Amino acid sequence: MEFKNIDEQIIQKYQEDEQLMIRLFVQWCSNNELNPHALYGRAYPDQQENETMKKIIEEAKFEDQIDIDNETMLDVLQLFGNDDLAFILSDEIERLPKKQ
Repeated sequence: MEFKNIDEQIIQKYQEDEQLMIRLFVQWCSNNELNPHALYGRAYPDQQENETMKKIIEEAKFEDQIDIDNETMLDVLQLFGNDDLAFILSDEIERLPKKQ
């Protein structure tokens, strides 16, 4: 019985962390005037629309803007195994105007 509770806690923690990763991704896209759906679709063309991302985008319009540097965003994506998305972001980062 105790193991089930621990498993549930681990799953809940991962889901919370995943939501945070998606929030950071959506914020990073917003900061760089990029469409998160388009980038996600390029990375994962065979997947359906990400419902969690869709919900977060709807909520994000009311949140405070936070600055997320490119390296941090790439690190977070790779931490969650989103290597394909990190690759797409790397490509987009190369196209972004250089900050001075």
